[in-house]
Amino acid sequence: MTRIWAVLVATVAGSVIGVAGAVAAGGADPATIVRVEGDAANGFGIHRLDGTATFPPTDSEARAECGEHDRMRQRVRCRTEVRTHYRDLAEIQRSLEWALAH
Repeated sequence: MTRIWAVLVATVAGSVIGVAGAVAAGGADPATIVRVEGDAANGFGIHRLDGTATFPPTDSEARAECGEHDRMRQRVRCRTEVRTHYRDLAEIQRSLEWALAH
């Protein structure tokens, strides 16, 4: 779960910074995120410029995975990461909207 989020954040950060410049220059990296739709409870999709899409697990699926850890400390850490990851979903959507509008 942490790896998925790290890749998502790195890609979005690069996309938000680079979308306006890439569009102005006439090209963009095919892996650029162009749309994020859905929500954490029902699932969401991350759509890229090249037409591919990624659909991370819903928050309930991610929490179920957290419950499979043997130690309480691992379960708590996993659940905290899941809550933090999905809390930022709306912020990612707003950032993409702003980047595409400018």
